[in-house]
Amino acid sequence: MLEGPILRNVIAYTVPIILSGVLQLLFNAADLVVVGQFCGSVSVAAVGATGSIINLIVTLFIGLSVGAGVLVAQGVGAGDAESVRRTVHTAVPTAVIGGVLLTLVGLFGSGTFLRLMKTPEEVLGLSSVYMRLYFCGMTANMLYNFGASILRATGDTRGPLLYLSAAGVVNVILNLFFVIALKMNVAGVGLATALSQCVSAALVLIALTRREDACRYRLRDTRIYKKELLGMLRIGVPAGIQGSLFSISNVIIQSGVNSFGAVAMSGNAAAGNIEGFVYVSMNALHQTALNFTGQNYGAKNYGRIGKITLSCLGAVTVVGGVLGVLGRLFAKPLLGIYVPDSPEAIAYGTLRMNYICLPYFLCGIMDVMTGALRGLGASLVPMIISVAGVCGFRILWIFTVFARPETHTLQILYLSYAISWILTFLAESAVYLILVKRIRRKEEVYG
Repeated sequence: MLEGPILRNVIAYTVPIILSGVLQLLFNAADLVVVGQFCGSVSVAAVGATGSIINLIVTLFIGLSVGAGVLVAQGVGAGDAESVRRTVHTAVPTAVIGGVLLTLVGLFGSGTFLRLMKTPEEVLGLSSVYMRLYFCGMTANMLYNFGASILRATGDTRGPLLYLSAAGVVNVILNLFFVIALKMNVAGVGLATALSQCVSAALVLIALTRREDACRYRLRDTRIYKKELLGMLRIGVPAGIQGSLFSISNVIIQSGVNSFGAVAMSGNAAAGNIEGFVYVSMNALHQTALNFTGQNYGAKNYGRIGKITLSCLGAVTVVGGVLGVLGRLFAKPLLGIYVPDSPEAIAYGTLRMNYICLPYFLCGIMDVMTGALRGLGASLVPMIISVAGVCGFRILWIFTVFARPETHTLQILYLSYAISWILTFLAESAVYLILVKRIRRKEEVYG
């Protein structure tokens, strides 16, 4: 991260993260495909209806893992081993506490949340069962995400990939066993996901205990250090709030989709899952920008920061553009994997991909800019910009443009995505340029 050709190193670092993200998304994809093939489109709608609300509840704590990763990256860059050690031993108990809280929220609040989203009665019961079982694995989910964030901040992107590979195999096998052999429907895929998350969490913790550097985790040293926790909160809470508010806007959009019925929900869920593979591939470059920027900022290598951002922006444009076009070109056969029994659902899914999958690279460049800003330690500003540019705009759009009878269509609903990405990227770019000018002044001071 600190030396050598930037673009080549960015690519080498990013590819395992892309593969890790794809594998993680395969958890949910496997859920949808198995229930779609063996239980029908109503079960697909039931699982799909939970995605936005799960993200809303979980994202705040995932943001704290971002904070842990930034602190580790900056500590490694600065050569501050003690800060890194304290961050690691603060992150693990924070993950456990967050996971327990999330489990309680999911177990007792699933039905209420789904009703607030106007989930149709025909899928409400199945959705509620899936959510409760999914949240039973939330402590393991948090431990994996915090651990993976720490490893990636040190430059290790292959480890998390291997751990997710093992968990992914377990997830698929259990999906098939619970749904086909035991006839558990969505309960089977929810339970399989929770159990597979335990596998990835165990593997990432074992990896941390076997390290020989400051990131080595020792159970006896576990405690919450005030300074590191506050630093984690300073960076992670704005990131988590930003992600949660993104999810709020998506929950509202999902409610709009729900108003078109279960078939539209099935198509939307299938298309959203396919688009997720494009998103995680682009989001890998967000993580790359964050960690490369964080380490170089900690090491005071200010001259590399601008080049890192430009390399990540170029790479994410290519990745998002190519995958977005391929996703749309093969939309019908891909959607058919999820909802083979409903041509109407496939038509709804294709409609969504026209408006979201094709211009998805705009979301990628927005995320990269967010990562660069967070790597510089600026987490509050991108949060405020994103809240206004993405969440605020979409909510305003839904309650004004989409609310009018003559424009109450899925096309108009989906159009809000691309517009919000453009507005947010432009605003974040302006802030980034201001920070770069300050960094250049520091570069003059430090040579």
